[in-house]
Amino acid sequence: MKKFDKDRLLLAAAGPVLALVSALVLTMIVLAATGVDPIDPLRIMIEQASYEDIQVLIINQAGIYFLAALAVAIGFRMNLFNIGVDGQYRLAAMVSAVVGTAVTLPGPLHVLLIVVVAMATGAFWSGIAGILKARRGVSEVVSTIMLNAIATSLIAWLILPKNLGVQPPGSNDLTTGDIPESGWFPAVSLPGGDIYGFTFVAFALGVVYWFVLNRTRFGFDLRASGASESAAQASGVEPKKMIMTAMLISGAVAGLTGMPLLLGESHTYNLSFPLGVGFTGITVALLGRNNPIGIFFSAFLIAFIDKASAGLDTEGYAKEIGTIMQGLIVIAVVVSYELVRRYGIRRQQQKVGEELAAGHALKTDNKEVAA
Repeated sequence: MKKFDKDRLLLAAAGPVLALVSALVLTMIVLAATGVDPIDPLRIMIEQASYEDIQVLIINQAGIYFLAALAVAIGFRMNLFNIGVDGQYRLAAMVSAVVGTAVTLPGPLHVLLIVVVAMATGAFWSGIAGILKARRGVSEVVSTIMLNAIATSLIAWLILPKNLGVQPPGSNDLTTGDIPESGWFPAVSLPGGDIYGFTFVAFALGVVYWFVLNRTRFGFDLRASGASESAAQASGVEPKKMIMTAMLISGAVAGLTGMPLLLGESHTYNLSFPLGVGFTGITVALLGRNNPIGIFFSAFLIAFIDKASAGLDTEGYAKEIGTIMQGLIVIAVVVSYELVRRYGIRRQQQKVGEELAAGHALKTDNKEVAA
């Protein structure tokens, strides 16, 4: 049993390690092929990460990516591919910003209201895909992609000054107005800047995610439904109900993705609110293998690439090198995990064969002794 657990642990670690090493090697090859020093940009990125202000940026960004990846991972565990996290998070951030601006409440209640509205909005938007999947069998991949586009158009319409938006005097930007200070989440001040207080809430949700998934009946039903819908149904689990529940929870967590930035820095939703966070969450979830610890380190890795590569242009290198690295990580993750999976199957078949052979040999020896 100990040997099996050790092998399983090694296989689990082999996927991300192989992916990271492959992505690093491929990045160096790409840089060398384009006539760029393959080592110096990496050195600059590491040097950038040694500055305190960059470290704060990395931590803040990692919290955002962590929440987005958790939302994706919840769908993955149910064998659902929620590509709509980006639309869910942006729509939730905007609606919650509008509500947060429009009301005045005591601090904790104000923050709680904004968070609840964000979760409800994200859950509502993902629930549309859940209903289509459960009731009509529509692929959640198709529906969530379409809902992303609809969310983008809906936000663009809602943020117009004639609707819910505000245009600051002398600016071309459109915002939802400023949330009163009672709706701000306290930050942790460091020499390099302020760490969003909601970042720590994000990491705490990773513990909740692990506990619910591995220590509750609901988590077992979720994992069982994702592994085999027919087997789960035979054991009394309603697949359609689990699909809806998984999509609603995934959307609710996606709605929280914008809270670190909204409550900790911007205090408004505007045209410069980050795009593509949900898609980055897919990369983080894949690299972390849907495990909260793996997602935690993956979020920091991607955040490091994001923030440390921003200073490459000042040294004469294109900051898009970071984007290339992230893209290669995605490719490497898919390939390396498939290789590890196939090796694991072959290894398991080999072990079963060895055990059968050992049992046959023991049976033969017993017969010879009896004779």
